[in-house]
Amino acid sequence: MKVSESWLREWVNPDIDTQTVVDQLTMAGIEVDATEPVAGAFTGVVVGEIVSIEQHPDADKLRVCQVAGHPEGELVQVVCGAPNARAGLKAPFATVGAKLPGDFKIKKAKLRGVESFGMLCGQTELEAGDDDEGLWELAVDAPVGADLREYLNLDDTLIEVDITPNRGDCLSVRGLARELGVINRHPVSEVVTQPVTAQLDDTLPITIAASGACSRYLGRVIRGIDVSATSPLWMQEKLRRAGLRPIDAVVDVTNYVLLELGQPMHAFDLAKIDGGITVREASADEKLTLLDEQEIELKQGTLLIADNAKPLAMAGIMGGLESAVGKSTQDIFLESAYFNPIAIAGRARNYGLHTDSSHRFERGVDYDLARQAMERATELLLGVVGGQPGPITEQVSDSLPAANKVELRKARIVSGLSIEMDDAAVADILSRLGFVIDATTVEGWQVSVPSWRFDVSIEADLLEELARIYGYNRLPTKVPDQSMAIKSHTESRQTLSRLRHHLIARRYQEVVTYSFIDPKMGAQFEPDIDPVALQNPISADMGVMRTSLLPGLVSALRHNINRQQGRVRLFETGQKFVPGANGVAQTPTLAGLVFGPVAGENWTDSDAKVDFFDAKGDVESLLAVGGNGADFSFKADVHPALHPGQTAGVFCRNEKIGVVGAIHPALQDELDLPDGVFVFELALQSLLEAKVPAFTPLSKFPAVRRDLALVVDRTLAVDDLLSAIGQTAGEHLIDLKVFDLYMGKGIDPHRKSVALGLTFQHPSRTLNDEEINGYVDTVVNHVTEKYGAALR
Repeated sequence: MKVSESWLREWVNPDIDTQTVVDQLTMAGIEVDATEPVAGAFTGVVVGEIVSIEQHPDADKLRVCQVAGHPEGELVQVVCGAPNARAGLKAPFATVGAKLPGDFKIKKAKLRGVESFGMLCGQTELEAGDDDEGLWELAVDAPVGADLREYLNLDDTLIEVDITPNRGDCLSVRGLARELGVINRHPVSEVVTQPVTAQLDDTLPITIAASGACSRYLGRVIRGIDVSATSPLWMQEKLRRAGLRPIDAVVDVTNYVLLELGQPMHAFDLAKIDGGITVREASADEKLTLLDEQEIELKQGTLLIADNAKPLAMAGIMGGLESAVGKSTQDIFLESAYFNPIAIAGRARNYGLHTDSSHRFERGVDYDLARQAMERATELLLGVVGGQPGPITEQVSDSLPAANKVELRKARIVSGLSIEMDDAAVADILSRLGFVIDATTVEGWQVSVPSWRFDVSIEADLLEELARIYGYNRLPTKVPDQSMAIKSHTESRQTLSRLRHHLIARRYQEVVTYSFIDPKMGAQFEPDIDPVALQNPISADMGVMRTSLLPGLVSALRHNINRQQGRVRLFETGQKFVPGANGVAQTPTLAGLVFGPVAGENWTDSDAKVDFFDAKGDVESLLAVGGNGADFSFKADVHPALHPGQTAGVFCRNEKIGVVGAIHPALQDELDLPDGVFVFELALQSLLEAKVPAFTPLSKFPAVRRDLALVVDRTLAVDDLLSAIGQTAGEHLIDLKVFDLYMGKGIDPHRKSVALGLTFQHPSRTLNDEEINGYVDTVVNHVTEKYGAALR
């Protein structure tokens, strides 16, 4: 936001220079981005008037003007090429000898054979604005011959402040003046606004159908205005210096009140309103043409100002073109309202818009300001465009905010700021900031928060206010003296850092993605879960909280593939947010993605692509980091986003903790992904469990291995077969592995041959053949009975 120093000093004028003003605002938490002069350095420029004008004899785009305003009182001939040059126009006139910005000196010149004794100037030539379409048109009552710097008060400074989202109260001259007044203990000259006496009984009925979004709405009819009237020069200059272009008197007044008090307002052409005013939400398929002539299709839930037949404006954002004040307007309906910041926040961004009104409403506008702003705007309008005002019509809903009550303890000031402040100093600072002290006790104060301070709701906020005004640079530096005991670390838990380093060692790269994702993409991965929708999303494609980390990883993959990355290994740790009967479960999760060749490009075979078993192998290695890999198992599973034949559930002691598999072909097509994308997602809590290391003596006696080839049903999971053998092979089985799998000639097409290696070893003696045969017979009998297995 930009504001001129001279306007700020009309409200509060402490005896300090510009740099001190800047320093004080910055130290109070209102960052000043830049300061710049209102106009460039120039001399010898006066108010000139084109008395007569004629075409240049040898140039189609040049004209010869006779200009009044020279210090010697005579008419001066000036050749000008500005398209808006005309007789009677008053514009800046740089006389011969004048110096313009850039140390450009005006001299007598000859243009295409015609002498020119000076120069008529535009805003850009004086570095006093951005309008470069022609001459700077001054007011019709500008005194001819007057020094331009003095007439327009151009010895002024623009102060550009960057207001943080929590300080919407400072998005006005009044708000900044209030801060400077408190810091310097200087009185603030508030605008005195008297209620305007109604001269008509005309009103429009107002209905608030969206009471949660609009808590207060005021309207006033003003008839018989002269829309051709021009807003005064002082108003136009203040608007221009704030970065707003003067348009017409009605718009200028509403913009002026917005900058002065911080209350956005809007005026409708009364003749274009059908019936009354209704504040409601948009329904599907409604359309509205905005003031910038852009036709938009309104999204359901967008807050509207409407009449009985059509939408008139997007509430708190921009008015509609159809109901706008125009050259034929005679009567207007002036509105002023309070909108819930949540109802406005993000709505403008969803339509690719950003306006001064939305910027303020989404940060919070004083909910008690609407009536004062209405009276102020009416007073200014009557003075400029005339007319007869009606009474103010007001509707207020039960959702209108009430003043927050906050308790401030003296002990908390000492512990939080490391200083002891005098009771009178605390009361003085809070009172000057607009807070009301309802009660004082031995322990502290009961404080009512003013209506313009949305950011103050807890005790810490009041501490910040005291620190700001007292001065952050005056607070003492103190080393914490609190006991800081180091937490013990048990070996039954492992750190997340260890898991990260393990994946990095396997050539994975860690990524961090947003916790909110595209609703459509979320439904593609978890169609059965209704995610948590954000009230104020950054954009439409970040509208819900993620119920899985996989959408973020897939988006990162697409980003990498689009940049010619052919081998991608990514992992992420973070929370997913799954709604349930007991609220939203925030589950710490680890997820990964692999794509491309198994190994990087090298001089040997580098064409082999990763497959399901590569991804599964990475997961198995991760599960084994804690030394308790035996607690985990894999079973064939289904997942809506994964390939039905290449998906496995991951279980920890029979409890499912995650999934690993290939992206479903249908989803692969929808997301425009290449073949061979494999992902895994695991609950982090189970991965952090670890087995406490324990010493087991090594046997000095030989191990004995026996191999079995079992023919079993083709659909039998080998993991189930291994589990059954492990349970019956006896306590001396130290290793069990599959070393061959055969399906083909010589085997029933409905069956398969699984070759197993069983290794036995006793800790204190050598096992004999009889014992080994007994173990093997037990295993064969058990799997024969349970699975119909047969020795091959």
